[in-house]
Amino acid sequence: MFLKNYNLKNKTAIVTGAGKGLGRACAIALAEAGANLVIISRTKKDLDEVSRKIKKLKSKCKSYVCDITNYSEIKEIINKQAKIDILINNAGNNIPEHFTKVKTKNMEYLVKINTIATFNLAQLCALKMIKFKNRKKIGGAIINMSSQMGHVGGPIRSVYNMTKFGLEGLTKGMAIDLAKYNVRVNTVCPTFVVTPMTKKFLKSKKFKREVLGNIPLGRFAELSDVASAVVFLASDSASMITGTSLLIDGGWTAK
Repeated sequence: MFLKNYNLKNKTAIVTGAGKGLGRACAIALAEAGANLVIISRTKKDLDEVSRKIKKLKSKCKSYVCDITNYSEIKEIINKQAKIDILINNAGNNIPEHFTKVKTKNMEYLVKINTIATFNLAQLCALKMIKFKNRKKIGGAIINMSSQMGHVGGPIRSVYNMTKFGLEGLTKGMAIDLAKYNVRVNTVCPTFVVTPMTKKFLKSKKFKREVLGNIPLGRFAELSDVASAVVFLASDSASMITGTSLLIDGGWTAK
């Protein structure tokens, strides 16, 4: 039998930014594949709604209200978990500004959330993962939510480019260091997906037309396109895949 399945039963997955958009979709998809969830977001109402959906799927779910840039709080949450098998390092943000007009406070905030907080969370989870006695046998997966903008430049995206290109480099370095523990590290790199974060940019008809003109498949990505890729990378189906990127960009970066 060559087809490995996507069964994540008895696995525990942490998802950050799980209240809305991609994080919410990934958390629910992981539960559909059988995983138990630990979900983190800044908004309790959103977490409660996602938690209800996960429990309906017969998966366990713990939720924590936390800003991932608060290191002491996130450390406390990670350290109290009995076991972590999967991390979806999803929380992040973007503030589009022309390079010559980037405000220092915005640049520093984006580096703090997209790079430093992502690094800290990955390190805390990796330390927890490798302490588990059967880790080499059962494996582990860290999936960093990157972007096509971690592979190509874009207008008014210089700081976002910087953080996502950095995340691609971090992922490769992590993959090499964690391989001996059988913990795999990859990125998922979507094109524009209609989420609460991108909806405000896509209100502009000109921007929307320009974006679709750059996607050979001629459509935006769906939440399910990204969530399915995340479940694949978290599963044993991807057991030989580490240190790379799964581009869900409709061909944007092929040009």
